Amino acid sequence: MKRRDFIKTAGIVALTALSGSTCSKKTAKLPSIVILLADDLGWRDVGYHGGSISTPHIDRIAREGVRLENFHVCPLCSPTRAGLLTGRWPIRYGMAESVITPWRRHGLPLNEKTLAELLAEAGYERRGIIGKWHLGHYKKAFLPLNRGFTFFYGHYNGYIDYFTHIREGEIDWHRNFESCPDEGYATDLIAREAVRFIEESPADRPFFLYVPFNAPHLPLQAKEEDIAKYRYIQDKKKRIYAAMVDSLDQAIGKILNALEAKGIAEDTFLLFFSDNGATSIGDNRPWRNGKGSVYEGGIRVPAVVRWPAGIRGGHEVDALMGYIDVYPTIKRIIGHRGPDPHPLDGMDMLDVIRGIKESPKRYWYTYIAQGSPERAAVSDGTWKLVVTGGNVLELNPDRIMLPQKPGDNITIELFNIKEDPKEIRNLTWEHPHIVASLLRRLQEFRSLKVEGIPDYRDGRRDFKAPKNWEIKE
Repeated sequence: MKRRDFIKTAGIVALTALSGSTCSKKTAKLPSIVILLADDLGWRDVGYHGGSISTPHIDRIAREGVRLENFHVCPLCSPTRAGLLTGRWPIRYGMAESVITPWRRHGLPLNEKTLAELLAEAGYERRGIIGKWHLGHYKKAFLPLNRGFTFFYGHYNGYIDYFTHIREGEIDWHRNFESCPDEGYATDLIAREAVRFIEESPADRPFFLYVPFNAPHLPLQAKEEDIAKYRYIQDKKKRIYAAMVDSLDQAIGKILNALEAKGIAEDTFLLFFSDNGATSIGDNRPWRNGKGSVYEGGIRVPAVVRWPAGIRGGHEVDALMGYIDVYPTIKRIIGHRGPDPHPLDGMDMLDVIRGIKESPKRYWYTYIAQGSPERAAVSDGTWKLVVTGGNVLELNPDRIMLPQKPGDNITIELFNIKEDPKEIRNLTWEHPHIVASLLRRLQEFRSLKVEGIPDYRDGRRDFKAPKNWEIKE
C-alpha cells in the first residue's frame, strides 16, 4: 500500500497518535526496543529490493512492517553509530570524518548522552549491545558498559576475523569487560547471544537490545555450507559475500523467532538498517557509488521498521529521514519528556512512519574526510549539492561559477534528487542560485566541525594491541 492511500485508512492509529499517546490502546506497557544494524549492506543486497541473495527474514520485516525508502546514514561505520546513539550530527563532536581505528585515541565523547542512557532514565533495566561497538576503546570509560548499557557481548574493533576474532594479532571478543574465548563464526555467536538475551529478559518488562552485526563487512569469510548455496556465482568474492549476507539474514531470523517465542513480538519496536552502502563487492543499484561516498550509493540504505502494536504495517514511506532520527523517535515512543544535555538534530518521525503526517521540511547533511579530500553534501529533498575536495568554507557562494584558484581541484555538482536519484545530470550551470543557496547551508554545517581531533592514522606506527584487547584503565 502506498503512503498516500495508507493515510486514508489509518483511522484508529491516527486518532491514537493525534491524542498525544505514543502507543495504541493495544499496548499496555512500554515496548521493547530492538535495533538490528547491518555493516556495509547494499541497497540491492536484500530480496525486497530485487536482489538475488536469499534474505527471507529481512524481507519478512519489510512485508509486515514499514519500508523506509528514503533512509540515510553516514558513508562509514563509526559516524553512523555515533549519530544513531546520540540523535546528533557526528560533526558536532569529532566523529564525522573517519572510523575508530584500533590505534586511535578517540571515541564518542563522554559528555554525549546515548540512547541507552535515555532508556535507562525511562526505566529500561536491561540494555544490551551484542556485536560491533566501534565507538572508542582506548580507555575503559569509552566502553559500552560505561555508556549506558548493562550488557555487552562482541568486539570493539571493525574488520575482525570472523572465525578467530583476531584484530591486530589479539583476540577481540568480549563478554562485558572480560575477554571471551567463545569459538565460532561471529555472525552465529552474535545471533546466539541476542536470542539468549531475549530469552532471559522478563516477559513483563521492556528491554533495549542493540545488535550491530559486523556482517557483511570485510574480511570476506563465510561458512562452507552457506558458500555452497551460491556456487552458481562465478566471482569468488561475490560468492562469499552472498553467503555472508545469507548468514546475516539467518541470524536475524533467529532473533525474530526468539521474540515470537517469548510472546513479545507484537509489543517490540524493531528497526533494521545498514550503517552505510556496500563496497564494490555488494550491490548498491540503482544508486551511484557506494561506501565512503556522499552520493546516494554510500548513504541511502535499506531500512525497515516493525511494531505491530504501535505502527500499522504493509506500506512504504518516502520521507527523507535517517540515523539521527532514531533517538528522538524512540524518545517519543517511550514518552520521555526529560531534557537532553545537547540540542538534538534528529526529528521525531513516528507519525511520518505511521503515515498520518507529512514529512517536515528539512536539510540533510553528509560529510566525510577519511583518507582522501573532504566530501560534503546537502539536500533539501529536491535538490542535492555535492562538493568534493577542498574546504567548503573557503568557497565564495557569490562567485561559485568562476574558476577556483589553481590547484584547488574542487568538484561541485548539483542534482535534482527527486527527478534524478541516480545523480547522473549535473545541473550546476543551469541553477547557480540554487547552488549558492545550498552552499551557504553546507558552509553552516561544515563550520560545526571540531578541530584538533586525532587523524584516523595517528598512532598506527609501532602500535601493539593490548593482550586479548582487555582495556584496563
